[in-house]
Formats: sequence, structure tokens, C-alpha cells
Amino acid sequence: MAEKNLDFDQIIDRKNTDSVKYDFAVQKGMPEDVLPFWVADMDFRVSSYIQEAVVRQAEHGIYGYSESKEDYFEAVQKWMKIHHNWDVEESWLVKTPGIVFAAAMAIKAFTEKGDSILIQQPVYYPFGALIRGNGRKIADNTLLLDKNGKYRIDIDGFEKLIKDNNVRLFILCNPHNPTGRVFTAEELTQMGDICLKYGVTVFSDEIHFDFVHKGKHNVFASVKDEYKDISIVCTSPSKTFNIAGLQVSNIFIPNSRLRQRFCSEIEAAGCGHINAAGLAACKAAYTDGEEWYEAMLAYVQSNIAYIGDFIKNNIPKLKVMETEGTYLVWIDFRGLGIDDKKIDDLVINNARLWFDSGAIFGKPGEGFQRINAACPRALLRTALERLEKAVNTLNM
Repeated sequence: MAEKNLDFDQIIDRKNTDSVKYDFAVQKGMPEDVLPFWVADMDFRVSSYIQEAVVRQAEHGIYGYSESKEDYFEAVQKWMKIHHNWDVEESWLVKTPGIVFAAAMAIKAFTEKGDSILIQQPVYYPFGALIRGNGRKIADNTLLLDKNGKYRIDIDGFEKLIKDNNVRLFILCNPHNPTGRVFTAEELTQMGDICLKYGVTVFSDEIHFDFVHKGKHNVFASVKDEYKDISIVCTSPSKTFNIAGLQVSNIFIPNSRLRQRFCSEIEAAGCGHINAAGLAACKAAYTDGEEWYEAMLAYVQSNIAYIGDFIKNNIPKLKVMETEGTYLVWIDFRGLGIDDKKIDDLVINNARLWFDSGAIFGKPGEGFQRINAACPRALLRTALERLEKAVNTLNM
């Protein structure tokens, strides 16, 4: 059986499929005719192996409680070893419906109300919402944007925040969403050693770890053997294989004490079983999805380069941050000399585009917009041409 779904130029109509990306613009306060590039799912059909695995399960006709067997772990284990040179053990694995859910469980398991939790803004906005929603406080180790346009870690500020705020949990996002940074082993070691020093548990969101365009992804728990005792490493096939709606993530917690506390919160939340279709899709993805993955990754990388070239040549007042990882491109609009509200108005009401406004990623994201590059080139071209036309109206 050969991979059938390798035409990434194909435009697939996703409207009227209950798609969060395409069918809820008006409900979310957007014009009905906006072209969406916000939420992080792809506009590509999944690997045919995944599609066929889900169809086989659907055709069986009984959708009862399900659990994974040895072949599921073996598929996950093999993917981690081949793609990330990381040896995982079955006892470490805890399956959850998603990484955001896992973050909520970690917040409950390892902190108390009123505690401070460290994040690095601008960062994936549900983290801040979870911290505030669970009665905790944000300790923001804001990433620094240097003169070369690259985000770097304020490592002195990192340690000071932990010490001054008695931080017990650090939510690491690597590859970093939305800035696209892939932190080096040296950067991870600097942060990891400080976390060891102060007894900080590291919730490492590595959901984009299969999208590295420059540099190398290092699984946090593998950087130093000692980091296994403070790590909750969060992975999922959902971004890599476009199956977020199937609700399955693989969380690895080597330390048995941390794992027990984490699992106790899951039990208290009443989450006892994982989506049966998600289990089947994950196994198929990690077993047979390599050809699709490699082709998709090359296509996304070419789209990212296309965005950079188009904006440099046609909208030079904007600046594209270098995308080392993820399929999300972080664009600096500050050169237009207008505030966030006017940037949003330009993008949404003039260009008729739906990006993620940088401000939702925290105050350091103001003046930026995030765009999803995982779509057919023709859609991307249309979006950038609309954006160019809208920006040109500012000079009229």
C-alpha cells in the first residue's frame, strides 16, 4: 500500500464541516468572509494510512471504551528514537486528550492557589489563561528580541524570577510558539540547571518538535540525565499529522513521584479513557506516516520561505522573524507605525484575513501577528496579496 495523500497544493473545502478554523468566524467576532490563518491546524488531508485506520475502526460499528496495547507504545517509542534520539520507557507514558489539558493537570498537581508559574512571553496564550483560571500568578521571563531580530532568553531574569517568586513550576515551550525559536542544548542546560537548583518542575511542551527547520530539537529530559527527575515532557502526533481533533497526546514523566501526582489529578478530573480513533490514528501515523511527514515538512518549509521572500520584496515595512521551528510564522508589523488596534483592523477588515493578533500572546507580542503556513500555496499567495494591498492603502 502506497501513500495516497501527497498533493499539498490541493485546496480542500473545509466549510460546513464544523471546523473551528472555517465555520465560526462570525461567532468569534470576525467578518464572515475572512480567510483564516490563525488556529494551528493544517489545511492538508492527513496521511492515507491514518485515514484508512480511522475508517477501519468506524466500519467496525462499535465505539466502546478503548485502551492501547504494546504495539501502540512500540510505534511511539520508535518515532521518539528515530526522530529525536530519545529512549523512552513504557512506564513513563501517560496518555491525555491534549497538552492543554495536561498543563491544567500539572498546574493543579505541582502548585497551590496563589503560587507563581513561570512562562516566557510572548507565548502560547492558553498557558496564561490556565494559570489565571486556576488562581495562580504569572511570572513572565519575557524573551528578549536582540538587534539582529532573534529572541533570546533572559537567563539572569529567569533565575531571579524563580528565586523572588518561589516558583515551583516552569512551563517551557520548545519549539517556541509563536516566536519560532528552537532552543539550543546550551540554553536548555542554563534553564535546567537553575530549575534543579531551586526544585522547579519543568512542564515541557514539545508539541512542535517534528517541525525544526534550523538547528536541532533537544528533548528537555534528554539534555542531562538529572533532568528526568524534574521533567514532564509533552508530545503529540496532533500537529505533526494534523489530527488535533482526535484528542490524543503522549506525556512522558520519568520520575515516578511526579507521575503519580500528575495521574492523581487526571483521576480527580474524571478523565479515564482516550479517544479510540485518536489511538488508532497515532499508531498509524508513527508506524506508516513517514513518507507523508517528510513530504509535508518540505512543503511547509517552502511556504515559510515564500512568506519571507514575499514580505521582504513586497511589504518591506513588515519583518518576518526567522522561523527555526513550528509551522507558525511570527511577523513584526511595528514598522507600519500604527497601534495594535489599527493593525488588527488593517488585517481583518481591510485585508479580510484572520491571523492571531500578537497581543493575545502577552504584552511582549504587541505589534506582531502570527500566521499559519501549513496550507496550499495558492491560499497563502492570496493572503499575502491581500495583505500587500491593504498595507498599500496606508500610504494613499
